[in-house]
Amino acid sequence: MPAANTPAPQATAKELSPPEVIAGGVLLAGSAGFVNAIMLTFFHLPVTHLTGNLSKISIDLVNGNRDDLFAVAGIFTGFLFGAFLSGLIIGNRNLQPGRRYGHSMLIQGALLMAATFLAQYGYMLAVPLAAIACGMQNAMASSYRGLTLRTTHVSGIVTDIGIHLGHLARERRVRDPWKLALLSSLLVAFFIGGTLGTLGAHESGLGMLYLAAFGNLFAGALYLIVYPHAPL
Repeated sequence: MPAANTPAPQATAKELSPPEVIAGGVLLAGSAGFVNAIMLTFFHLPVTHLTGNLSKISIDLVNGNRDDLFAVAGIFTGFLFGAFLSGLIIGNRNLQPGRRYGHSMLIQGALLMAATFLAQYGYMLAVPLAAIACGMQNAMASSYRGLTLRTTHVSGIVTDIGIHLGHLARERRVRDPWKLALLSSLLVAFFIGGTLGTLGAHESGLGMLYLAAFGNLFAGALYLIVYPHAPL
């Protein structure tokens, strides 16, 4: 006899299509390039990646340059903390609709809002706050159909593009054309975002960072409207 009150099997969450991922990735990578270019323009420090910053920490330690050391260490710590927050809030590496990406983007927008306000008054605290936002963004979803996703820096993107081009030269075909399209789109978007950020900074100053802040707040709010039952 069938068991009473047997729970119905849960439906598998719908997977995002490659075009949807490309569209979202382009917006995120463009925003990261935008923020990084503005921070580099005014503070001469990158906030979207850590490779050069970690080398700078080692150089400053040897040379005893404490001022630079504290600033760059703040970026490293901030980016790490942002990734930690993202893991805590979202709880999964795989890109999947319905997770708490909206909550993460709202926090990123608030962090960029605070960073912009502080930066306009010359407070260096703006730099690690922007790094926290970038760390959160980069860790929001780090895997999609076996492809590692990075939207705040391009070293891994360029490496993967090179691998796909190597496969093309070797086999006369691209194994997964959508992957090459996604990676190329992220690379171009980061570059265009950086270009627009630099132009905007030259014209309007640090206040241009508010555009990135409002963009994240809007995207987060829109996500929560589309997916109102994201798990808590």
